[in-house]
Amino acid sequence: MRNPKLKSLLAPTLLSLAMFAGATQAAAPLRPPQGYFAPIEKLKTGDKGEGCEAMPTPYTGSLQFRSKYEGSDKARATLNVQSEKAFRDSTADITKLERGTSKRVMQFMRDGRPEQLECTLNWLTAWAKADALMSKDFNHTGKSMRKWALGSMASAYIRLKFSDSHPLASHQQESQLIEAWFSKMADQVVSDWDNLPLDKTNNHSYWAAWSVMATSIATNRRDLFDWAVKEYKVGANQVDADGFLPNELKRQQRALAYHNYALPPLAMIASFAQVNGVDLRQENNGALKRLADRVLAGVKDPDAFEKKNGKEQDMTDLKEDMKFAWLEPFCTLYTCAPDVLEKKHGMQPFKTFRLGGDLTRVYDPANEKGKGS
Repeated sequence: MRNPKLKSLLAPTLLSLAMFAGATQAAAPLRPPQGYFAPIEKLKTGDKGEGCEAMPTPYTGSLQFRSKYEGSDKARATLNVQSEKAFRDSTADITKLERGTSKRVMQFMRDGRPEQLECTLNWLTAWAKADALMSKDFNHTGKSMRKWALGSMASAYIRLKFSDSHPLASHQQESQLIEAWFSKMADQVVSDWDNLPLDKTNNHSYWAAWSVMATSIATNRRDLFDWAVKEYKVGANQVDADGFLPNELKRQQRALAYHNYALPPLAMIASFAQVNGVDLRQENNGALKRLADRVLAGVKDPDAFEKKNGKEQDMTDLKEDMKFAWLEPFCTLYTCAPDVLEKKHGMQPFKTFRLGGDLTRVYDPANEKGKGS
């Protein structure tokens, strides 16, 4: 620009335009991976639907629950049958809400029956209005239950919010109530799990981060997104050079099962971050892949875990296909080896309410029928 006077006059305008462009770029709405935009498969009518079950009572009481490992030593690896029953009984309504939401969202995205959607929104709205699950009186099991429930509900809700069929368009009032409740609960989850000492940061923190990541997408809150990414990095940096998580190795005979249990939230967070321009795959020299490879090798031969902590591994949990649902997001982040893909295809479809339902439908719809189809 040759005219210095004009240049000085235009400078503030050009600067504000540049700042505006930067702000616009930074404020791009958060979004989930592409599979969450899928439309309803087919619209069915008639009365073949399952109807709406009785709503679980909104849980507004204290979040002081007994642990299923009550009385166990520091390893927290020995199940206490009595306290597990007490835990299941006292949290039954919360679990019913989680499972019911996930199940009906899956049914609605498949069949498009309006009553399935209305039932789900009625349940969530009632719990939102009651300010459920927000008690400040909680123990470790209680705050764990809060973040699990939030992750289950928010990740199922994302399928409704982002679907190209726009099922929530005529339900804006309910959506606002539900999203405000999720948002408030996510703030509490952040408060519950933020800045724990490293020796207390384990799979629970990763699941808390997943619930906050799912909520960040449902509510378009960048601060929640950033917190989930921060917690992911803490988790990834706990993975040692051999793919072990020191705090999960402490779980003695259940160490391998808990390494596997750490993978779903970490893989989901990395997948959601990726689509929003944050690549977490290289964190701590590819920690997520190192952890996954260690677990998959351990499933074939658990000796490395036994050598590491001196305990023969309990393989019960690892016989359940659903426990490997993390393979869906993981195999979109990395190129999975042929034997891993074969394992994945043999186990599909992966449906797990804690990750919002049918992950195969979202990440690998070509194999949605699964199991030998």
